Amino acid sequence: MSAQKIPDTIKIIAIKNSGKNGKLVPQSAPCPKPGNGEVLVKVAAAGINRPDLMQVAGMYPPPPGASDIPGLELAGQIVECGEDCGEWQPGMDVCALVAGGAYAQYAVVPARQCLPVPKGLSMIEAACLPETFFTVWHNVFDKARLQEGEVFLVHGGTSGIGTTAIQMAKAIGATVIATAGSTDKCQACRDLGADHVINYRTQDFVSAVMEATQDKGANVILDMVAGDYIGRDFQCAAQDGHIAVIAFLGGPKAETNFLPLLKKRLTLTGSTLRAQPVAAKAAIATRLRETIWPLIEAGKIKPVIYSEVAFDDAQQGHDILKEGAHIGKVVIKMD
Repeated sequence: MSAQKIPDTIKIIAIKNSGKNGKLVPQSAPCPKPGNGEVLVKVAAAGINRPDLMQVAGMYPPPPGASDIPGLELAGQIVECGEDCGEWQPGMDVCALVAGGAYAQYAVVPARQCLPVPKGLSMIEAACLPETFFTVWHNVFDKARLQEGEVFLVHGGTSGIGTTAIQMAKAIGATVIATAGSTDKCQACRDLGADHVINYRTQDFVSAVMEATQDKGANVILDMVAGDYIGRDFQCAAQDGHIAVIAFLGGPKAETNFLPLLKKRLTLTGSTLRAQPVAAKAAIATRLRETIWPLIEAGKIKPVIYSEVAFDDAQQGHDILKEGAHIGKVVIKMD
């Protein structure tokens, strides 16, 4: 079922020389075809995320059966549907999480991973939602079960994940503590609603968290740094606290004292979304649509966009993330 003529050949962003010298280049490729339970989306914009940089560097290959084209989130219009796509029809505007393939003019998406573009948001704004919102919901709310009145600590408060996590945690009534690495970034965290902000370059975040919480610590910690942060997370976690590790910007190895893990009855979890089955991602999509989408449409939560880059300049977007000066998301927009 198709709403418009679909080209046989499309433009994609491919990876050249995957590894240390890997880079993104525009290429042509056959247009993908949707199968059962899948829709074909004409892409308007695609969000850039650190896993995309890792894939270019050869450290995060797509799971079996997924597209080797980079890109984990997109927004656009459905142009064709396979069988059994539920409510989704050609002509509908959607944003979606994908396991790969978003850096392209057209992309195949599991229908159950689609979400409507929230009212009032542009396609570019909508393209910033899936990867970060799915990740935060899964780790902070599904796994760590952050509750109203609890204390939430997020490292990297001005990253795409951080700006999302601050707003979502505040929306459910948590006290939010964020770490950031500059005066401007600390102010950006405050502007998004963080109750306490710690400049990790000039302050010890462990003592700052304990001071802000009257020595009770944080109930939930979202950590994308890992490395030597893990032992420090143990120190500033609350009794029965939960530490969710989602990335390793500080390295995948650490030597630490696990005694606080036992004494405080802490829970340490890790997760990735990309290789999880469609059913698991569909469940997250349903909860986001019920719980968070109304808050976005009411203007209480918004995507934070740092920069937009043209499709042919996708490498520029990756370079912005590498430099680390961004506050919020970087987005690829189609011509």
